[in-house]
Amino acid sequence: MGTLTAGFFMMRWELLSAVMMFFASTLNVFCRKSSHNALAFIFSGVGISMACWFVTGLLGITLSVEMVSWREAWDNLKEVTLYVLSNTPPEWQVN
Repeated sequence: MGTLTAGFFMMRWELLSAVMMFFASTLNVFCRKSSHNALAFIFSGVGISMACWFVTGLLGITLSVEMVSWREAWDNLKEVTLYVLSNTPPEWQVN
């Protein structure tokens, strides 16, 4: 019993995100059947965000505001994008 409790305690966020994905999927189907397309779209977004949260939790990726400087992340993204674009072959035209 203690092992089961410890397992649930360790997987609490992953279990919560899995339950939220299930509810989002169920509500999405219900809203599509009753022609509530806006709510179905919202529940699709909730399901996708919960799936991303689930995967990042399983991979051990944590994201906290204190650890990440959004300015540094954005600058790094721009730098990598410009590097990739500058090193692409000339025959790969972007139209």
